[in-house]
Amino acid sequence: MRKMRTYREYLIEIFADRDEAIGHLQVALEDYQTHGDTDIFLFLLETVVEAQGGIAELAKQTDTKPHVLSDALTSNDVPLIDRLGTVLKALGYRLSIEPLEVESLNLEAATRDGHAATAPLSENRGTPQQAGK
Repeated sequence: MRKMRTYREYLIEIFADRDEAIGHLQVALEDYQTHGDTDIFLFLLETVVEAQGGIAELAKQTDTKPHVLSDALTSNDVPLIDRLGTVLKALGYRLSIEPLEVESLNLEAATRDGHAATAPLSENRGTPQQAGK
């Protein structure tokens, strides 16, 4: 008999594939930008994080404490994506998710110049900060 699994378990299996994860996140981001609902996007982002190593692995790669990342993804405060979305929309822009080149996935090297979006999260606010500050 086939074992039943939850929708989240199914997504975790699918999102282990980087291309699948990017495609689903892009659709969820477009849906967010059209309808303003962050819940679906944040749910999928959390699921992608889990599928691709979990909070602990992401924390190691970004030189951030796991609880800071976890809080940033699950906080009941106004999500950063809402604030970014509002500012960018007022400027006539929108967010987009695109894959990095495989060589760029070494986050330690990518954050050395201080321009990468994967810079460490601030300990007190859970927001990106430039490396080297």
